[in-house]
Amino acid sequence: MALLLAAALTGAGATAAQAVTVQAGKATAGKATAGTATAGTAQAGDVLDRLKAIPGMQVTEKTSTLPGYRWFWLEYRQPVDHRNPRGQWFEQRIMLQHKSADLPMVLYTSGYHTPEVMFTSEPTALVDGNQISVEYRYFSPSRPVPTDWTKDTIWQAATDEHRLIRALKAIYGGKWISTGGSKGGMTAVYHKRFYPRDVDGSVVYVAPNDYRNNDDRAYDEFFQTVGTDPECRAQLQGLAREFLKRRPAMLERFTAAAEENGWTFDILRTPDRAFENSVMDYEWAFWQYSLQSDCADLPPVDSSDDVLYESLDTISGLSFYTDQGLEPYIPYYYQAGTELGWPSPKFAHMRKLLRHERSYHPRTYVPREIPMRFDNGRAMRDIDSWVRGNASQMMFVYGENDPWGAKPFRLGKGARDSAVYVAPGMNHSGRLITRLPAEQQAKAVADLKRWAGIDADAPTLKSAPTADDPLQLQRPPL
Repeated sequence: MALLLAAALTGAGATAAQAVTVQAGKATAGKATAGTATAGTAQAGDVLDRLKAIPGMQVTEKTSTLPGYRWFWLEYRQPVDHRNPRGQWFEQRIMLQHKSADLPMVLYTSGYHTPEVMFTSEPTALVDGNQISVEYRYFSPSRPVPTDWTKDTIWQAATDEHRLIRALKAIYGGKWISTGGSKGGMTAVYHKRFYPRDVDGSVVYVAPNDYRNNDDRAYDEFFQTVGTDPECRAQLQGLAREFLKRRPAMLERFTAAAEENGWTFDILRTPDRAFENSVMDYEWAFWQYSLQSDCADLPPVDSSDDVLYESLDTISGLSFYTDQGLEPYIPYYYQAGTELGWPSPKFAHMRKLLRHERSYHPRTYVPREIPMRFDNGRAMRDIDSWVRGNASQMMFVYGENDPWGAKPFRLGKGARDSAVYVAPGMNHSGRLITRLPAEQQAKAVADLKRWAGIDADAPTLKSAPTADDPLQLQRPPL
């Protein structure tokens, strides 16, 4: 099914297309000024002991790869069911980048595995703060064994974060900002909905809002209008049809690669179903991770079998549709099929060539022995209603050409001091605040600093040290 939601920490180039902005409410600028990295160095000697003193917290200090930061790997003991703390517990993995207890804390939620590399999210760089990266429950190794999948819910995950924040505020008592991209952005929204006072502001990147799972016309309309080049759209659709027309040749190469690499297909059952799902994802994957300018690199439809196979593999990532590629993401597909919802494009341009269109569904991606039942959209309707009526100190940032933005979060009359921005020509990549037009960028940065208690004139890390996008390295299709 459609590519996995993924948080991206690095951005690509943008076109000059018109951005759309929606804002709600105003607030006065903050006066506080954050502490300095020098203060953080002075306090760093006792932070290890203070972390170890938190009940249920295991701490390991690693060698830092970012100047000015100390790096800690944390494991925090959490109840599997927060409504039954006398039951089973598990260890949740967290990465902490400590600079100073006087600085703001940025809570980065990936929605998936936590990155095992040091990096600075865009809000962390803009406020020059500390950062914790929280692994989402049920993603290994933060998975309880035995595994009760009914507790893989948005409320349970939000309560994980709530308990962690309460524990860490004994050390980091200043302002807190939550952030995340894609499913991580959704995670930040859900946490804010259930625990609105935990953080002082939220920067939410490229987060879908599938509040009407049975009405996915928005995705079809997106693919009919995305970008400014109809020839690019036609080229992508033509290539998808051609892959299916050359099914035997594509499958020959795919099965050979599977044999060579030891890939298996128990989850999707056959290489043919896996191949076809990759084709249904091809157009989506292109717009999710590429720019319109990359259309120039697409092969002609009459290219050789090898060239076409390479394009399909490069853009969709055929290995992802094997057991080895899918297994790490079962917790996501379980949530998509029980609470989050999922996109269902019509595939009108290739329907006559499809054999397994009905497999484009989260149930297909979860082993049959794990029971699933969709809640008919109740959870997402609640979230959507809350955001429209209660959002406060929330910033939503989307890429104009990102298919996940076809169903964005919206602000209503009840929203306060919040905004929705769209970065011109951008895809599903992160660091989008710095891709906004100058006036919008200035407003967004000023709001973030105010929420974080940073003086508006305080310097930011314009060239913040960061690793390559850790989630992109995971192979992130939804």
